[in-house]
Amino acid sequence: MKALAITNKGLESISALEIKELIGKKCKIGETVVSFEANENEICRLCYLGRSFIKVIELLDEFDFKTKEDILKNSGIKIDAKTFVVRCQREGSHDFTSQEISEEVGEVILNNNKVKVELENPEKIVFVYICDNKCYIGIDYAGIDLSKREYKIFSHPASVRGNIAYSLIRIADYSRKKVLLDPFCKSGEICIEAALSACGLSQNFYNKKKFAFLKFAEFDFEKEDKKAKLDEKVEIFCFDTIGANLKAAEKNAKIAGINKKINFSRIDTDWLDVKVKEKSVDCIVSILPDFKEERIAEKNYKEFFYQAKYVLKIDGVAVLLCKKPGIVKKAGDLKLVEEIEIMSGKQKLAVLKYNA
Repeated sequence: MKALAITNKGLESISALEIKELIGKKCKIGETVVSFEANENEICRLCYLGRSFIKVIELLDEFDFKTKEDILKNSGIKIDAKTFVVRCQREGSHDFTSQEISEEVGEVILNNNKVKVELENPEKIVFVYICDNKCYIGIDYAGIDLSKREYKIFSHPASVRGNIAYSLIRIADYSRKKVLLDPFCKSGEICIEAALSACGLSQNFYNKKKFAFLKFAEFDFEKEDKKAKLDEKVEIFCFDTIGANLKAAEKNAKIAGINKKINFSRIDTDWLDVKVKEKSVDCIVSILPDFKEERIAEKNYKEFFYQAKYVLKIDGVAVLLCKKPGIVKKAGDLKLVEEIEIMSGKQKLAVLKYNA
């Protein structure tokens, strides 16, 4: 069957890479989506183990449209279920709402199938995803937003969704044998995602009962959980200058069941060369702090790059997420090798990858 993974704009190649690793399938990349062939079990596996997705659906139809009427004309899908509900997510500007699409597509499906609408506990969720003038319709296997993390109870205004944090460590080519440092940890999601990935533990380990596919498919969670290597030795350093951020990160890591894999410490960035050994870090992955004044921002970023150059190995990399890439690049004292524009909700962010 056809399947579709939905992710943030700019992270499509990471999702394609993850799909190839998890189920061995080649992908076709579109804007915010990755399409591929998969069976029922493989889609379930992606929902449970995939870290870079927002949704994974069984794809029933896809088409271009100009008006809402075009969408309704192409919504006559067949559903093998007794009860259903329609949910819609839109990206872009349209002259209709997601609620309108959910209700009106639901009416079309009712007219084409012997099914009942069940808002609270449906057997299947029909998911309509609209990105600009593209429409995708399918069965939502997860039933939840896969970019969210149950462990993230203590948050920070500048923190990002778990799928973005995971994608940053993939852009950095992080693996369990490498040393990773986040000097501005915020609520800790980058280090937590690195630890979960290094140990092969699903971020949904404590979230199994919420999956929508449990109503119509069988999946062996235990088989996947046995593959996790919780005794794996990893070196992940979670630093921040603010004690409250560090406490939040520690609490989140404990909820994720991975706190013992991470080294937490309150360290000012300009003291990294005192606290961290020279040329000892493979990957620096972080969300850079934002400053209102350009002069102050440039000063702080220059100090950060000075410290980064000291602690990074000769072949080390730094992957930095920021709002104002121009100022960061102006201050940067490392070799910029890649710049990726991503969307986090409606916010445009830049990922800068540097080589030491």
